[in-house]
Amino acid sequence: MYLCWLHVFAFYYLKYARIVIYKSIYLKYQRLKGFIAVLCGFNSRITGKSIYQIFKMNNQISKLAGISSASTRVIAGLMSGTSLDGLDIALCEFSGSGLNTRLKVLHFITFPYKEAFKEQLKSISFKGQVSLQQVTLLNALIGTYSAELILEALKKWDYPVDAVDLIASHGQTIFHAPFSLHQQIPFPDATLQIGDGDHIAVKTGIITLSDFRQKHIAAGGEGAPLAVYGDYLLFSSPDENRILLNIGGISNFTYLPAGRDANHVFSTDVGPGNTMMDQFIQLHYPGKYYDQDAAVAKTGKVNEALVAALMDNDFFADPFPRTTGPELFNIAYLRAAQKQSGQEALAPEDILASLCEFTARSIIAAIRTSIGDQPFAVYLSGGGMHNPLLVDKLTAGLGFELRNTTALGINPDAKEAVLFALLANECVAGGDTDFGARQGIPSVTMGKISLPY
Repeated sequence: MYLCWLHVFAFYYLKYARIVIYKSIYLKYQRLKGFIAVLCGFNSRITGKSIYQIFKMNNQISKLAGISSASTRVIAGLMSGTSLDGLDIALCEFSGSGLNTRLKVLHFITFPYKEAFKEQLKSISFKGQVSLQQVTLLNALIGTYSAELILEALKKWDYPVDAVDLIASHGQTIFHAPFSLHQQIPFPDATLQIGDGDHIAVKTGIITLSDFRQKHIAAGGEGAPLAVYGDYLLFSSPDENRILLNIGGISNFTYLPAGRDANHVFSTDVGPGNTMMDQFIQLHYPGKYYDQDAAVAKTGKVNEALVAALMDNDFFADPFPRTTGPELFNIAYLRAAQKQSGQEALAPEDILASLCEFTARSIIAAIRTSIGDQPFAVYLSGGGMHNPLLVDKLTAGLGFELRNTTALGINPDAKEAVLFALLANECVAGGDTDFGARQGIPSVTMGKISLPY
């Protein structure tokens, strides 16, 4: 055993030594580069520039290895959701990994997107046909813009850039296409997030992980929801059944049975969260981006015929776990339901009240159908938790008071950004959590690594 480790050490040490020797001799005797390369065990066609690049690359890989083995890691998690309202940045300090993860959120900030930038995102998001040029341009721009906002946040916090070990960027989802939606053989489940990680890494000088969802799909998942990984590691309890309910543009929840048994964890998208209500308010109330404090919806009356038509979709009959997005639940979906129910002339406030009811009923039905009557506590996060009418409907429908994740030590507005920071921590320092054969929860690490140099 010891002899085996000695061989491993000798191989890597001598490989590194050969690089150093070659680099130093080459710089002095460039005309003998072929002879020196062969002497050091390299192909004679190798150039000084290429060996210098190898040397630099090894420095970056060595740095990553050092981050992996460090007692603590500082990771900036970035999240921009389907609501397209802004970029959340959570600066987190991690120690350990898996169920031994210890987390401290050092700072959190949200940068609201300017209206012009929102319109650019809307022009390519959740549409069947878009300009490939615009997608290409925004892929680079989002990465560069994200990097600028990270640097601005660090400056606001007076936190040194070189003290940040990693950046974990979710990117911007522009289309989510599970097979249940597209039903095109032989195409698999698919999703697309843009905002290239290389642009973030180079502009900040910080190693960046991005494009987390592709590995999930490659390993048999649908690319969503990913919150289950962080929910299980951070919030599972030895003695309380917990539901972590996130109401963003789309609603999803993770069920964590007491006892921390990964084989019985359950996670699924539910259906609409804020997306349809937000789209409707923006369309009919110029200058408003969402129904603040449910002020408009509270003045309306729920139309049962419209709610029934909204609930009448094959998605709600699909087996759990399931995924969805604004490519299904949008204004076109609402208009079709209005036509089906004969409610095309309904007052705007009544439509908004009905959309709120639709969101609440879809969440309650999904929880009751999948979890049953066993006791559980619900912890909220996401923008929907700020909608008092929606929270009241959920409380009445479930029959008990709901709390938010502040009770578990995490700012609910920061939760998703924190979860991507955790995925990065697992990628470089963990990866041992086994979810068994749970459908939709492959036991993999996620994130593509971009080196700044």
